[in-house]
Amino acid sequence: MTVNADNQAAVTAFLANPETHGSTEPVEVIETHISKVFLAGDRAFKLKRAVDLPYAHFGTPQLRLETCEKEVALNAPNAPGMYLGVRTITINDMGELSFGGKGSLVDSVVEMVRFDQDALFDPMAVAGKLTAPLLSDLARSIAHIHKAAPVVRASGGADNIAGVLDINRAGFATSHVFSDAEVDAFDAAFRHRLERHAETLDARERSRWVRRCHGDLHLRNICMFKGEPTLFDCIDFNDQIATVDVLYDLAFLLMDLWHRGFRDFANLVANRYFDASGSNWGYEVLPFFMAVRAAVRAHVTATFAEHATEDQERQQRIAREYFEMGCEILNARPAGVLAICGLSGSGKTTVAAALAPEFGAPPGARIVSSDRTRKATLGFPAENALPEEAYRTEVSDEVYRQVAATTASLATSGASAIAEAVFDRAERRKALEIAVAEQSFTGIWLSANPNTLKRRVEDRPKGISAAGLPVLDKQLKYDIGPQDWNEISSEAPLADIVSSILGCTRDSLEGDMSVRINHE
Repeated sequence: MTVNADNQAAVTAFLANPETHGSTEPVEVIETHISKVFLAGDRAFKLKRAVDLPYAHFGTPQLRLETCEKEVALNAPNAPGMYLGVRTITINDMGELSFGGKGSLVDSVVEMVRFDQDALFDPMAVAGKLTAPLLSDLARSIAHIHKAAPVVRASGGADNIAGVLDINRAGFATSHVFSDAEVDAFDAAFRHRLERHAETLDARERSRWVRRCHGDLHLRNICMFKGEPTLFDCIDFNDQIATVDVLYDLAFLLMDLWHRGFRDFANLVANRYFDASGSNWGYEVLPFFMAVRAAVRAHVTATFAEHATEDQERQQRIAREYFEMGCEILNARPAGVLAICGLSGSGKTTVAAALAPEFGAPPGARIVSSDRTRKATLGFPAENALPEEAYRTEVSDEVYRQVAATTASLATSGASAIAEAVFDRAERRKALEIAVAEQSFTGIWLSANPNTLKRRVEDRPKGISAAGLPVLDKQLKYDIGPQDWNEISSEAPLADIVSSILGCTRDSLEGDMSVRINHE
């Protein structure tokens, strides 16, 4: 039996009735473009809309039952204790609906443990409750989930994303928010950029990084559950949409944070994810993936607006915001290499983190930190302090070699990179310059009064930047040699420091482009 609008209206009324749930308290209903969620007591019941879209087919009760069963199977491993199972809704000869009765199947719902809506990362973001430690934990959790996700051999990495672009194109045809000319130009820009990344995407597919992922990884599908950041509500209705490069999966969260104005958090998540993954491969495709994700939100929101009975103009405006964001990201360019150096306590880590979201295309620059590199080299967790012997000259020489090589590799691939290290010796600064000689480069030396450096080192909590006073005392005795990098005082307000450094990078980039034009 195919359920028509009247049938689902009856199911909606059944689920929205407090008596169905043995209660007198009102049932709260939350609607999306393909589902309705009914919050009743300590339970949540998710109903699939009877829609037939290019990417979601829920036209019959049997299809909705199968999709509900798949939703539970896919989500339960990453959200232990949240998904309780599937409840069928039947109709008897009297025309009465009930859960799991003996009559004909009318519909199905996913039954879940209800959690406070304020625990969703969406309202947490609005309330200012997202923090760097929480998002760092989330990034590491996502990296862990991606490593465990099932590998799916596709025809090719580029073909896989071409399939996403095909779905996007079809999705735009389900609304009238955008003109045909706009969609044509938008689609052509994405196809052109895909050609640029095709070789990398195909190589990543061969290396088994196309996997069955979450597929819908934005802030509304992440919550605090049992004290941990938890992913839920993955794509269960279309394997093609969810079978993607893991970085495309990550890009939805990055795009969502960026769109909401949390550029620092988007950059933080990207950096912590790549730290956890142990590789920098693919960082350069994040802007493209974020733009594709913006396009997804544009056509999904436009489709929702097409059928909305209220708030239609606002939804159309949001759809256009996503559309324009996708265009802006596609047009953004990498910014090359920036080196942030200075003695311990000069504020390198703080300044680099503030600069990274503003340097290059979204989500900003990959930070190559000597502290993280040193700990990874020695096999220490990133959060642990290091003993003084970890700063021996031979260890540091290897760390600086890796920092230069990693930074150069990132820039060569097309990513923007920030090398963050002391760089207290002329030969180490020169080695970095040589490594990135083909890139636009800006070197910054952060200076501060020795007393300020000592106070900062004493006051800061033990963490990534773990060099203590003995290390600083040695640094203060070094002859740093000829210094031709831009010197900026780190005793100024952070916003002023960032502004000054960005001014230096713009001058460097303009000079670099001038050289290229003259050479051509």
